Amino acid sequence: MPPAAERVPWRWLAAGRASRRLVLVVVFVALLLDNMLLTVVVPIIPTFLYTTEYEGASSSVAPAQTEPAPPALKTPPFSSMFSYFDNTTVTVLGSTSAAELVNRMESSHPPQPPASSPPLPSSCPEGEEFLAQENVRVGLLFASKALVQLVVNPSVGLLTNRIGYHIPMFIGFIIMFLSTVMFAFSGTYTLLFIARALQGIGSSFSSVAGLGMLASVYTDDFERGNAMGIALGGLALGVLIGAPFGSVMYDFVGKSSPFLVLAFLALLDGALQLCILQPSKISPESTKGTPVSTLLRDPYILIAAGALCFSNMGVAMLEPTLPIWMMQTMCSPKWQLGMAFLPASISYLIGTNLFGILANKMGRWLCSLIGMAVVGISLLCVPLAKNIYGLIGPNGGLGFAIGMVDSSMMPIMGYLVDLRHTSVYGNVYAIADVAFCVGFAIGPSTGGAIVRAIGFPWLMVIIGVINIAYAPLCWYLRNPPTKEEKIAILTQECPMQTKSYTAQKTLRDFPLTDDSDVEAENAE
Repeated sequence: MPPAAERVPWRWLAAGRASRRLVLVVVFVALLLDNMLLTVVVPIIPTFLYTTEYEGASSSVAPAQTEPAPPALKTPPFSSMFSYFDNTTVTVLGSTSAAELVNRMESSHPPQPPASSPPLPSSCPEGEEFLAQENVRVGLLFASKALVQLVVNPSVGLLTNRIGYHIPMFIGFIIMFLSTVMFAFSGTYTLLFIARALQGIGSSFSSVAGLGMLASVYTDDFERGNAMGIALGGLALGVLIGAPFGSVMYDFVGKSSPFLVLAFLALLDGALQLCILQPSKISPESTKGTPVSTLLRDPYILIAAGALCFSNMGVAMLEPTLPIWMMQTMCSPKWQLGMAFLPASISYLIGTNLFGILANKMGRWLCSLIGMAVVGISLLCVPLAKNIYGLIGPNGGLGFAIGMVDSSMMPIMGYLVDLRHTSVYGNVYAIADVAFCVGFAIGPSTGGAIVRAIGFPWLMVIIGVINIAYAPLCWYLRNPPTKEEKIAILTQECPMQTKSYTAQKTLRDFPLTDDSDVEAENAE
């Protein structure tokens, strides 16, 4: 092979490491896998626990009840015969003939239907008390991921400010892979709980480093909004594929199959990160970022974080409670439990990509305000559904509206840091991820308890009203003051010249190659 031909792959790799688009691809794939694993367990865990714990306990008791039935065929003077057709026991005399017995059993059937409501399909689960308790247990298991992520996020934000985004991104991949494999082979509630908590650590590294990486690469506000919309499209696609994929694979192949597929995809993502991101390279920020405590005192950042939290809390409450509610009221088979989330996922995918562009034109504050109002209305309509088709409209509106809020608020977080603080993004996207985590921690953990106390419809009413009431606060994000304007207001030095938004420091291209640092030094 000629030497020039041998250098072509290396040239392609060097060009790829300096490309912003490939950085966007890596973040897209990382968010895709994280959220596939997040939602693939939604239809699997409730039915898996029901099958292994409730039905397993019931099957050990059932043989003891049915074994005495065969001796009744010997027809002692007074005996009983158990009918497997309708689960009834008929008392027979020793002299009763087989024909009389059949006639008596047939004559006992007609009075039964009028005495009760229409019989439930055989797919309806038994054990109402077990399902009520399972709401709480499944909610806590789902919330464990967000609770752990909530604790780890601030540390990851500080870590990215010190060593850059390469190493935290790769650490996230390793932990996510281990969590996926553990999910595949866990057979008890405790092991599933540990796997879910481990996922929270990996998700924290991937999401904070990934979003901060995008914000540092795309310095223009309009380009950043588009890039965030595409990256959130990966998040949406993961949510879109996860629940239906998990329910179908679990029902027709087995519990381990969807997790093994995700583990294979995670390995591909790790190889992509090794080729493009150079996780062995340490690239600390040249400028010290604004402390998390300072950012948390900024009211505009808190409003944006609250919008992310409450809008996502609605779907977080649906994840553990909707499948169990469908099992109780609709007698839904396993595959339908995941398909119920399909309209929300498709509309979220459309919403994030559409409003990543439109939100900048119509005003991100207005887009978020409308989105939160639609989230509340959609949640109020969910309990009105009588079958899976009745969930299409409410869940579709919910996903579309959450897409409006997310695609507007994620760029606003970076914009507020540029406008009012130092343009280093690790901490602010740690706060954004904390907002997600609070929603996904409080939602499932309290949702199961509320359902057990006052019922699923009232849960939807509570979180729907909260979203509608919070929506007007987005108006304050319409024209946030710059850092200079804030000082002028405090010192009452008006009038003053307003300053258009620009990044506070000139950001060079993302240092993805070993030569880029040398070039920067020569330029200086």
